Amino acid sequence: MSAGRSTSVTVVMVICMAVFLLWSATGASSSGWDFAHATFYGDMSGGETMQGACGYGNLFDQGYGLQTTALSTALFNNGLTCGACYQIRCHDDPQWCLDGTIRVTATNFCPPNYSKPDGNWCNPPLKHFDLSQPMFRKIAEYKAGIVPVVYRRVPCVKTGGIKFEFQGNPYWILVLVYNVAGAGDVMDVKIKGSRTDWIQMTRNWGQNWQTSTQLVGQSLSFRVTTSDGKMVESDNVAPDNWQFGQTYEGKQFRM
Repeated sequence: MSAGRSTSVTVVMVICMAVFLLWSATGASSSGWDFAHATFYGDMSGGETMQGACGYGNLFDQGYGLQTTALSTALFNNGLTCGACYQIRCHDDPQWCLDGTIRVTATNFCPPNYSKPDGNWCNPPLKHFDLSQPMFRKIAEYKAGIVPVVYRRVPCVKTGGIKFEFQGNPYWILVLVYNVAGAGDVMDVKIKGSRTDWIQMTRNWGQNWQTSTQLVGQSLSFRVTTSDGKMVESDNVAPDNWQFGQTYEGKQFRM
């Protein structure tokens, strides 16, 4: 939640919550857009955008920058939605809304707080975006603290190829898959050594994928499949002298 909220903002939150529940009950939607709310965290420099529950590291180095959001439980889907992209705009609040639309990538989780069932916007079943402050201030006034929004999934536009960051040890390889265009959220990863067939990797958490197959000394290829069923194969992404702690670049999904 945003810093610097006053008591009056709490009153606004209660009113907004009631309106949101009314929308949910009627199943309101408009031209493919759905309803949610948005808050912000951090300062204008990005603050907490350096780490996240999706497994991404330095979001600036990885190309996500400030164009990021944390998702409530209803949207996060246990990490399956990590990497998805959304278009968001403030909705139906003339006092606080600005005439702007943003595009952000899901890189983090906004955890529920069940000790505050009527006051935490990330509690199920609420749909909520916790934005970096610079993104929030593109669509709403800072003093608002929280605003109603409409949102929709959009294709991710990324520069360069899919990135594969290697961690682990000779007996266990953990690969962070990021900078994925198109649907953005990775649903399946397979790895192939130069002396193996294709090996199914399993999701460790967020967009970290693992295998216990010993592949040190082999060049490595990947098949990455996103939630829309599209697959990209990147052959020989990592040379046979690849190293843990290094990042390698493969092909990218075509838009």
